Amino acid sequence: MSLKILTRDVPPRSAWALEQAGIHPLLSRLFAARGIVSAEELDDGLAKLLAPTTLKGSQEAASLLADAIAANKRLCIVADYDCDGATACAVGVRGLRMLGANNVSYIVPDRVVDGYGLTAPIADRVKQSGADVLITVDNGIASMEGVAQAQALGLQVLVTDHHLPAATLPTAEVIVNPNQPGCEFESKSLAGVGVMFYVLLALRATLRQRGIFSAESQPKLDALLPLVALGTVADVVKLDNNNRRLVAQGLNAYEQARCLQACWLCSKPLAAKPKWPPPLILDLHWALASTPQAACQT
Repeated sequence: MSLKILTRDVPPRSAWALEQAGIHPLLSRLFAARGIVSAEELDDGLAKLLAPTTLKGSQEAASLLADAIAANKRLCIVADYDCDGATACAVGVRGLRMLGANNVSYIVPDRVVDGYGLTAPIADRVKQSGADVLITVDNGIASMEGVAQAQALGLQVLVTDHHLPAATLPTAEVIVNPNQPGCEFESKSLAGVGVMFYVLLALRATLRQRGIFSAESQPKLDALLPLVALGTVADVVKLDNNNRRLVAQGLNAYEQARCLQACWLCSKPLAAKPKWPPPLILDLHWALASTPQAACQT
């Protein structure tokens, strides 16, 4: 198999506009070749993320989950086995627990034994686990039989997915997918982990409206962004403006946590012990430096 090198077109007007905004000429050409037309698009702040309200089904999903948490129902996430599915599962489990869910479990189907997605046997396993609500991440949009079986067993079903749907959608109580018909969410390239993260953003907003949290007391979901970044990049989705911001913020949060953890291990003086020292940080601290002191230089 031979490789073919394609030369990107550099729109001169876009490159010129970026240069006029103070961006280096080389970077201006690189950005323009990738569809960037203004310096504003390079702002990767969280405030620039697309609003969760524009993601079809997110508000209904938030209400369903908020009601389930209030009733102390058992939630079970059915994941996929690739990196996007694994990170989406981790984001869902951690995020729901952060937002007050006391009973959250998960099932990762075996690719060889179970096949792909929510199947009828998987729905049976979820029911047998004692769950009341079944949540799919990175799958489910094509799981007609699995959703129908789950509902026949008395489970509420929330499908979160990003794959292209067929002409017929499953009969789930709620579907959140930027590629479903009628969804006006601009980022159609949102990964499965990104969809789950947006559902959590919508859920947190609903819980604020119900008086469970205030703006000051609400959990900081940005702690989940490193996982969102990992799943987004690993799934090789298009890094449009919204995905690029999710990834950039995830990498920033990861780097900050890594440096804080490294300094903590080295007994460097900190204002406070890091609140979020994931085990991965401990591993990287020793993997990246032969001595704890060396890691502190980063």
